[in-house]
Amino acid sequence: MRRFPYILLTPGCIANLKTEKHQNYHNAETPIDRQALAYLQKNGSMSVPKLFSELSKSNLGLTEADVADLVGHLHDAGQVDLEDLPPVTTSLGRYLRLWERNLWFYFSMGLSFLTALVVYAVSSDSPLVVLRWILGSVFVLFVPGYVAVEALFPKGRELDGIERFALSVGLSLALVPLIGLLLNYTPWGIRLTPILTSLIIVTTALAIIGLLRRYRISAERSQLEKSI
Repeated sequence: MRRFPYILLTPGCIANLKTEKHQNYHNAETPIDRQALAYLQKNGSMSVPKLFSELSKSNLGLTEADVADLVGHLHDAGQVDLEDLPPVTTSLGRYLRLWERNLWFYFSMGLSFLTALVVYAVSSDSPLVVLRWILGSVFVLFVPGYVAVEALFPKGRELDGIERFALSVGLSLALVPLIGLLLNYTPWGIRLTPILTSLIIVTTALAIIGLLRRYRISAERSQLEKSI
């Protein structure tokens, strides 16, 4: 039996169904398929709990697990899209406590400050210098571009994982030389401390922008979920 734990009323996660533009629900295989797609075509979008509520009115004995199987079948057949809607959040503080959704933010900030700590705490002749190289490479070649991508594309479905990774590396390779070029025309010059400080400042600023954009989308979608 198909299971969708992130769909079946899991706290903090609500799924939204959208009909494909060019899909005719009369092509469904069973009456309950046609019934579900008819609801979706009529309403435009519907949360899974709402779909279960509507279907159970005319299908006695229908369970949430049955609706999960139905959703998976329709999605596999290309008849519906699944969209993950964030939970209702009444404040930024509540949103920050959603660890799974903000893991990218905590990872970026943690890695940035950990890199700074290791760079100054581990000497060049220490056996732990390898850790310094690894963290420094990841921080310089990936993190600035990663938070820039999150700020530019806050919706998770806009890019897949490979596209996000490629853009993260590409933007990092563009941002870091640009920061170095700008520092070259300042009194600080291109030295370790100015470069590291500038990268941390830029990374933090982009991460905060991405976090705020995601929070705004979460608030808007939460209002949409209330109205569905």
